[in-house]
Amino acid sequence: MDTSQITGLILAGGRGTRMGTVDKGLQMFRGAPMALHALMRLSPQVGYVMINANQNIAPYEGFGVPVWQDETQGFAGPLAGLQTGLIHCETDYLATVPCDSPFLPADLVARLGAALEENDADLAVAVTGEGETRQPHPVFCLARASLLPHLTLYLQDGGRKFDTWYSSLKAVEVHFEDENAFRNINTLEELRKLETD
Repeated sequence: MDTSQITGLILAGGRGTRMGTVDKGLQMFRGAPMALHALMRLSPQVGYVMINANQNIAPYEGFGVPVWQDETQGFAGPLAGLQTGLIHCETDYLATVPCDSPFLPADLVARLGAALEENDADLAVAVTGEGETRQPHPVFCLARASLLPHLTLYLQDGGRKFDTWYSSLKAVEVHFEDENAFRNINTLEELRKLETD
């Protein structure tokens, strides 16, 4: 898949309630904001990068990429961020990662793209574990930009759950061995612990 046809989106539009209502993406981790770590890991994998954020817009703009706020109001979750990304996406595909994922795989987009093409799918989603420990990570996904009308209808009907939305699509799940690569940091305690690991 031609990376120039893929836009990357950092999802930083949440309220950070599990972290005490602080902006997760702007929390410092090993000397830089978490969202900047995600941006630096995603950038080499795509042609363009943008950020979805709903607060603290100026600091995110300081990263040097476009920043877009949710089109759907009320902190409607990661699907609202995906919708916003698709609205502003000028390429054929959109890859998303959460802002609190500083360890995301260097081959994430390549592997999602290969699976999407191989299966002629609408959406490719990362998965870790097997059997009882199997865990989909839908915020780590690659979507066709043409999904925008379908997603907009789902959101207008009150839908908010990522897995419910993509169950109605031709989706492919891509297994990754390294569960730690998809570790997101939800609390300040986790953040401090990982700083010293």
